[in-house]
Amino acid sequence: MSAPHAADPDPLAVAEAWAREGRALALATVVETWGSAPRPAGSCLVIDADGRFEGSVSGGCVEGAVVAEAAEVIASGAPRLLEFGVADETAWRVGLSCGGRIKVFVEPLA
Repeated sequence: MSAPHAADPDPLAVAEAWAREGRALALATVVETWGSAPRPAGSCLVIDADGRFEGSVSGGCVEGAVVAEAAEVIASGAPRLLEFGVADETAWRVGLSCGGRIKVFVEPLA
């Protein structure tokens, strides 16, 4: 996935707008990277309870896995720390085959 363009919406601004609409939300943020990671620490993705999302934490199938976890975070209200890496048996399944590892913190937004 390519880097976001200047015209791409800011995920935090989207989160603010969606919160004003009363949507249940989660915010996923890359908190650590090692090696070749697709997105730098601080990259974020906002997800609503219907599975709509804006932003990027990795690209590819990793985001699908993060969106699925976010649904559970929204439902439970409990944050989660996710780790994806090439050494993990799920790395190829979720599309993180670049040789790096990332940690993504997913938290509910009130």
